[in-house]
Amino acid sequence: MARKKFTASAKQLQPDPKYHSRLLAKFTNMMMLDGKKHAAQKFMYDALEVIDNKIKDVEPIEVFEKAVENVKPRIEVRSKRVGGANYQVPMPVNNKRQLSLSMRWLRDAIRNGKGRATYLRVADELMAAYRGEGAAMTVRENIHRMAEANKAFAHFAWR
Repeated sequence: MARKKFTASAKQLQPDPKYHSRLLAKFTNMMMLDGKKHAAQKFMYDALEVIDNKIKDVEPIEVFEKAVENVKPRIEVRSKRVGGANYQVPMPVNNKRQLSLSMRWLRDAIRNGKGRATYLRVADELMAAYRGEGAAMTVRENIHRMAEANKAFAHFAWR
């Protein structure tokens, strides 16, 4: 049986009103708490404004998209049971999962930074990910490092 290409939510997702970006709308929805979409949009737009003030030569939406792209994992480890033993087998990550993982890691990194306004935490984490730094990038690097360490078990990927 063939899989559906899009879920209903992917079809219904409207681009955000200011930048007309579906990616930004999806991330805003992920950042939303208790259904307060207006509050989530406000701090996302405030964060993009802070980014615009700090990074002059690049549009803030491009910084956001590049940050999400930088955090995407190319490879991950999955547990496989072979002959009574569990192995951590490195496997490539499909595009949809790459996007969801990168956005989840960014969201978690933003939420774990306490003590400052949310829009400042969002701006700082996005700028750090844009430069290839920050907590979300650390998670990505740890995943890649684990996959590299377990590449001896890559031949189990076909099972």
